[in-house]
Amino acid sequence: MDIAEEKRRARGEAAKRRAAAHAALHETAKRALAERGLPLVRGPQQMVVSGFFPYKSEISTLPLLKRLAGEGWFLAMPVVMGEGLPLIFRAWAPGEPTVPGIWNIPVPPETAPEVLPDVLLVPMLAFDRLGYRLGYGGGFYDHTLVKLRALKKVVAIGVAYADQEVAAVPRAPYDQPLDFIMTEKDVFACG
Repeated sequence: MDIAEEKRRARGEAAKRRAAAHAALHETAKRALAERGLPLVRGPQQMVVSGFFPYKSEISTLPLLKRLAGEGWFLAMPVVMGEGLPLIFRAWAPGEPTVPGIWNIPVPPETAPEVLPDVLLVPMLAFDRLGYRLGYGGGFYDHTLVKLRALKKVVAIGVAYADQEVAAVPRAPYDQPLDFIMTEKDVFACG
């Protein structure tokens, strides 16, 4: 079986596991993330954290983002620009307006300034302890991490339910590892 077929099969199983975890834990999990905060200390300079609006059964980062805004972090949200392209990030803060983006996921309006994040909160279908994630197959975060890591130091934090962990995510040479994983139960450095 080739890697594309292996990933396709893994996505189906991972989506079911995530949906079950979401049905049981979505309220307590998002609160647990917010109570824990980031596994990083904010430096003296302005640092940008990119979150995400939950899509389907993704764990919500919105309460965490509200906490981070209160701690002085500058926030942004990702915007899909097209197939095979890296994401861009537009400034956003809790309570600010959004518009429907691709797949009707809310995004900041085009009038919001484009920013480069220092920290990315990354959604996923599954993850392993080495920091590899299984996404939806568009490669948006892989392309984005390659671009950003060529420009500056960034920290990629996968955010998921603990039940989304698998022994090993099928991966290809272009897949980008995460630096940390945050779940409702734990946070750990990858690798």
